[in-house]
This record gives sequence, structure tokens and C-alpha cells, in this order.
Amino acid sequence: MRTGFRAPLLAAASLAVAFSVIPGAAQAPYRAPRTADGKANLNGIWQAMNEANWDIEGHSAGPGRVPALGAEDAEVPGLGVVEGGPLPYLPAAAAKKKTNFEKRLTLDPEIKCYLPGVPRAMYMPQPFQIIQSPKHVMIAFQYAGAIRTVYMDDHKEAPADSWMGWSNGHWEGDTLVIDTTGFNDSSWFDRAGNFHSDELHVVERITPTGADLLNYEATIEDKKVFSRTWKMSMPIYRRKEKGARLLEFRCVEFVEDLIYGALRKPGTRAQQ
Repeated sequence: MRTGFRAPLLAAASLAVAFSVIPGAAQAPYRAPRTADGKANLNGIWQAMNEANWDIEGHSAGPGRVPALGAEDAEVPGLGVVEGGPLPYLPAAAAKKKTNFEKRLTLDPEIKCYLPGVPRAMYMPQPFQIIQSPKHVMIAFQYAGAIRTVYMDDHKEAPADSWMGWSNGHWEGDTLVIDTTGFNDSSWFDRAGNFHSDELHVVERITPTGADLLNYEATIEDKKVFSRTWKMSMPIYRRKEKGARLLEFRCVEFVEDLIYGALRKPGTRAQQ
């Protein structure tokens, strides 16, 4: 009986091996649906599912920023999204990063609902929406109502420095390539104090690799802060629940007392 049972299994295994070596039997690369102008269709609600907003480098679990919150604010461990080893900080920048971490409760721009910057906006723990047209790609973020406009044909230099920078884009096959400059020096990469200067230059590559999956890469250059360019990469997933959409998260009202409480008229109460 054992021999009779094993024979079909051996035959199936042999067939599988045979198909694995047949030319052309490998799965073809994914081809995304097309928009009306023939480009890869990236429209939808998307979200990164990782711990990069805590720290883009690999890290273990750790205490949070507010001891009174206990485990609720504890730092969750993460594998990291940076490729090629530790971030290549210049010596003075490494010292500043250390200070940022030590004072992150008061210095992290996220605490005060400032715009997240790029690439941090792409892996905040809230969804974002991609909306395409032939001349523009808009990326709208639930966090703080942040918006990015990617100019696909009217490329120009940034008119002024800003939190989200100025983005020019083009297509390389199914990959959307976004070149962004014109940043201020106020945003961070994460809650761990990793930072940049106003010389930041980010080149992002967004490639659909499945019906509900994007591959995201960002190459970072900042000669004031880093000794070389470096890259981060991660998958980004489509939000598929029924009625998926961006909801309102106007965080400014949650930090008004934190920022302006010292200006409150004596005798008045803080917002609850």
C-alpha cells in the first residue's frame, strides 16, 4: 500500500520539476492596468505596513517617549528599510542626530502636527491616495491633510523651500519616477531623530508589482548631512476594505495648547 501511495506523489513531483525547466514557464512580470493615456494605473488608497516611522533603520523594542503611557507608547521593533548598512552621517550630523533622539519628545515635527516631508509622508502609519492625470499626479495624505503635486510635463526648479518640496515626475515603463528638491530643513525621516538639511534631494521610484502591491524606493542625497547617497525601499499595500477612503485627521487642533498654551489668558483652562 505504501508503494501505491508513493507512486502518484513521485509522478507529480517529476511533472513539477519538468515544468520548472521549460523555457517560458516562469511567471511573466506583472503588467499593471492602464489609464486612459496608457500609463500604469496607480490610482487608489495605499499604506505602508512597517515600523519605519519609528526608525528607518533596524531597531529593537524600546521605551517610549512618555513613561506614563507605558507600553502604549513603547517603541515597536522593526527590521528597517535602509539598504546597505547604517546611515552614512558626517561626524557633526551624527552628533545632531543623537541630540535629536534624546530630545525627540519636543523636537520631532510630528509631535506638533507639522507636515511630514518626503519620504516620511509615504510611510506614516496612515493611508494616502494617489490620483493620476496625464499632466499631474497628486498624492494626498490622511496625516495632517498633506498634499503633494507631481508635475509630469511642466518641469521647473522649486520656487521656494517648503516642507514637502517640489516634485517633477516622469515614467520609465511602469515605474513612476519622482525627483524632489526645494526642501526646508525642518522635517525628519522618523521619530528616532534621523534628519536632513535644506540640500536634501530625493528620487523616488514607485513600481506596481501586483494588483494590490507597489514597490517603493527612495534614493537620498544630502551633502551637508551624509557622506554618500543611500536608499530605502519597502512594499506599499492597497487598502481594500469596503469604503476605503481618506478620513479627516486635522491634528493641528490637538496641539494648539502644546504650542500656544503659554499665551493663554491667565485664569482660562486648557482645551480638554
